[in-house]
Amino acid sequence: MLKKPLFSVLLAAVASSALAQSNTSIQANSEHSAYLQDSRGVIVRSAFGLCWRTGYWTPADAVAGCDGALAPPIAKPIAPPIAPPLALAPPAPAVPAPLPQPCDFSITLDNDQAFAFNRTSLNSAAKRRLETVLSGLYHYSRIDAITVTGHADRLGTRQYNRKLSEKRANAVAAYLRSKGVSAQIDIVGAGETKPVKTCDNAVARARLIACLAPNRRVVIEVHGIAKQ
Repeated sequence: MLKKPLFSVLLAAVASSALAQSNTSIQANSEHSAYLQDSRGVIVRSAFGLCWRTGYWTPADAVAGCDGALAPPIAKPIAPPIAPPLALAPPAPAVPAPLPQPCDFSITLDNDQAFAFNRTSLNSAAKRRLETVLSGLYHYSRIDAITVTGHADRLGTRQYNRKLSEKRANAVAAYLRSKGVSAQIDIVGAGETKPVKTCDNAVARARLIACLAPNRRVVIEVHGIAKQ
């Protein structure tokens, strides 16, 4: 037999549950219901507030308050506004490729690098000077032209001096090729037509030959595109 205090507690709990159910009564579907219901058409619920289903209940028979949300769905829900897509930054303008830069230089074999009178062979000073030309060629990505122009003094005939100047230009070109220069080399014999020094004929021949030494020269010109 239950003791009176404990019985009173249980009785109060049942009464409270029944009161809660009466305050939250859920009306069964009048046409079709898959829940147990009382004579009022109210769905029977357990002491814990759970609706009693029949054996043929399916999810399609669910009733708000028993299964799913207690509140009915909103009749015409309004979806939140869709955020506009992020604006894409315009593409950065293409950087134009740098234009090829022409690279030209000119070197003259003169002074102690010049040719001796009536000679076409290169001396040691001239060869050292040509090493400067070779080192300069390493700064080119493309060599368009190499022109070697030989010059002579005015002593002798014009025809002889022209051939002499060509031989001097060929001596320089041959040295460059021997050092691995594969670019085309154009040979020009200017003879005595472009002197850089004028001397008086009244002096002794030895002094005249020495005075005209700057005219016995070779000019090397290189044209091309520099490395970037």
